[in-house]
Amino acid sequence: MRRGRPGPVTRGTGERTLVSVGNDMSISDINGIAGDGPGDPAGGPEGRQDRQTRPQERAASRLWHITLSVSGPETPLSEVRRGLEQLAHDHPFLLTSRYATDHAEIRYWEEARDLHDAAAIALRLWGEHRSTAGLPPWETVGLEVIDRATYHQRVAEGYGPPPAVPVGVHPF
Repeated sequence: MRRGRPGPVTRGTGERTLVSVGNDMSISDINGIAGDGPGDPAGGPEGRQDRQTRPQERAASRLWHITLSVSGPETPLSEVRRGLEQLAHDHPFLLTSRYATDHAEIRYWEEARDLHDAAAIALRLWGEHRSTAGLPPWETVGLEVIDRATYHQRVAEGYGPPPAVPVGVHPF
């Protein structure tokens, strides 16, 4: 569907097109749709036709089990608990948190394309929620990221962390 201003296109300005974007497109596809000219890979009719006819190569998301360990200066238990409870409210996939006055462990599931993406998201979790959740000024000191199959295999063999029961925020 093409929409534009009525009348001729002013010379020197790129024609802009509103494009209906389907669910099967990635962000890079969306960013490249409105090319500015023939030199742009998505510019001109050739770029749009090529983008529409080739199949989308997109990796499916997978579930990753994350264990994030943080540590820092001693903080009153009530403040740590309040911050972790707020984090659990802000981050709905949080399974369980264990805490003490100077460290905490957070376990949750993350959906990501691959291990690198899951690890990057996990490493940002504490810092991004520090002010909004009122978390202590601690730093990440440990990270484990495993895929769903490995998690279930470890639990079945008795080598992995026990299932996160009870769910919630608990002292060590």
